[in-house]
Amino acid sequence: MERITRDNSAVCLIDHQVGLLSGVRDITVAELKHNVVGLAKAARVLGMPTIAATTAKDVLWGPTFPELVAVLDTKRYPIIDRMTVNAWDDRNFVKAVQATGRKHLIFAGVTLQVCAALPAYSALAAGYKSYVAVDASGVFSATQRQVGIARIQQAGVIPVDYFSLMCEIMATNADPLANKVYAATDLDFATLMGQIFEAITSKKT
Repeated sequence: MERITRDNSAVCLIDHQVGLLSGVRDITVAELKHNVVGLAKAARVLGMPTIAATTAKDVLWGPTFPELVAVLDTKRYPIIDRMTVNAWDDRNFVKAVQATGRKHLIFAGVTLQVCAALPAYSALAAGYKSYVAVDASGVFSATQRQVGIARIQQAGVIPVDYFSLMCEIMATNADPLANKVYAATDLDFATLMGQIFEAITSKKT
């Protein structure tokens, strides 16, 4: 089985829009924002393409929340607006994914079981390896999270948390980017790890 790396993977962030965030119930909006931004920041540090998409931003759910937009490379990867429920049903979204040349796709969505899971299923059927960052995705009820994760697993999509996956992709603490990756994830323990690593390496030099 091919390992996921920064050279074979891309991130797909679906519908993290201001009008949809208000429906999230399983975690706070602040926590969801924190996790999505951490995922996007770490991916950018590692040089991974990030494709973001919205649904009917001008007539229904508004734009991507600004804290996320601030860390995306929207000049290289413009946010794709669409009308389809499943992002994979939009031709422009699929073209953007194909253009990255990556075969491992990490999905996160404002709703786990719809925004993240549906394109993950479609990508899997199209020959990609699909992951869903469950802590960078929300749900509207506890039941939705329970059945959503169960269906993801049954479909062959891999549920992950964003921190562990970014560590797996980084692969080694000897990476010169390690401290920046830990800082990007913005978790207390990860920040401490980065500070310790930086202190150790600075002594060696």
